[in-house]
Formats: sequence, structure tokens, C-alpha cells
Amino acid sequence: MKTKNSQNKNNARHDGQRGFTLIETTISLLVMLVGSLAVSSLFLFSTTNNVGGAERALAMAVAQQQLEQIRSVAYEDVSLNAGTTTATIRNGNRDYTVQKVVAVETNADLTTRNLKTITIAVTPIAAGATWMRTSVVLVTKRSTLATGNFAVPEN
Repeated sequence: MKTKNSQNKNNARHDGQRGFTLIETTISLLVMLVGSLAVSSLFLFSTTNNVGGAERALAMAVAQQQLEQIRSVAYEDVSLNAGTTTATIRNGNRDYTVQKVVAVETNADLTTRNLKTITIAVTPIAAGATWMRTSVVLVTKRSTLATGNFAVPEN
């Protein structure tokens, strides 16, 4: 035989142990879905950036090799004549377009200095997305030890 007090205790225990409603469960699943989509898009973005970084690093290595070749030749060498040359180089199973621009510096009175500005731009060919094919550009100056007007004037 149950007394009135024991019935109240049983009802109180069941009232405190309610479960989630269907609406609460649906909303929590929706919040988790939005969060997981954000994380997955971040993962995809970081993966493509890592690939792009690798492409830029390989292009930088090609540009540095080209600079080392330029540094190994004499100042008067024909490969350092003023002008623009473009070549395709294969390195690491990838093709790169290498553009070398040699410009002779001039003074304010338009006389030439014994100073050349060399710009090397290396662009990967077919490396993926367009933003991954941006050029790596290195600029250097080259002068001769011969006497002449190659010093940069002070302003």
C-alpha cells in the first residue's frame, strides 16, 4: 500500500529525469553541422595553402639557381647584355617560365654607370590554381671592379 508521501517522491524523481526534446536535439545537431562545415572548409583552405607554399618554394629555388649562374659569369659576359630573355626550365618534375631582365643603370646626366639591375621572375607552369602560379621575383644589382662611374649619387 502506497502512501501519499511515497507517490510524491516517485513523481519528483521522474520529473527531474526528463530527456531532450526532438527540437532540442535537432537544434544541437544543426549547430554541430555548421561547426563541422567550418572546420572542414578550414582544413581544405590550409591544404591548398600548403600546396601553394610548396610551389612557391620550388619556384624560389629555381630563381636562386638562376641568380647563382648570373653571379658566376663576368660582368662583360654576353648573358648580361641589356634586354629581356625568357626560357622554360624543368626542375623537380615541374616546368617553370624564367624571365630575366637586365637593365643598365644611368646617371642623372644620362651617362651609363657600370651597374646593372637584374630581375629574375620565375612562374610555375600548370601548378594548380591560378593564385598558386604567381611569380617569384628576385632583383639584384651587379657592378664591375673596373674604374668608372658606377657609384650611386647621394641626394
